[in-house]
Amino acid sequence: MGNGNWWERKRRLIGRGAPLPRSPGFPRSPVCALGLVLVLRACGGTVPIQTLLDDPPRYDGKTVRIAGEVKGSMGALGYGAYRVSDGTGTLPVVSEGGGAPRDGTRIGVEGTFRSAFTLGTETAAVLVEKRRYIP
Repeated sequence: MGNGNWWERKRRLIGRGAPLPRSPGFPRSPVCALGLVLVLRACGGTVPIQTLLDDPPRYDGKTVRIAGEVKGSMGALGYGAYRVSDGTGTLPVVSEGGGAPRDGTRIGVEGTFRSAFTLGTETAAVLVEKRRYIP
């Protein structure tokens, strides 16, 4: 066999029914898998606002992330309320700390989605802010 080509050696092993040697690659341990999940979760994507409004029972009470532009905001004494528009829809956000960002600010918000009711094609819902981030 000597200095033969790797593919040639692999073909010979397959022909003899021998188990194939494992090629070095991405480590496959539970710790690596958990790390990958955590990294992907931290970078996690945002949910389009229209998706939230189209299926409110699916997201009600769950933590979601949205990103968009602040439209209309008001705040006082650390509390705030503002609307976020992402091009697919607009969703009110309430903040129990940190006030409200300025109009026109590009923002990402993670919070608990709360659906009040759906009447025909209109859904009354709000996002209770947990944290803000720069998208």
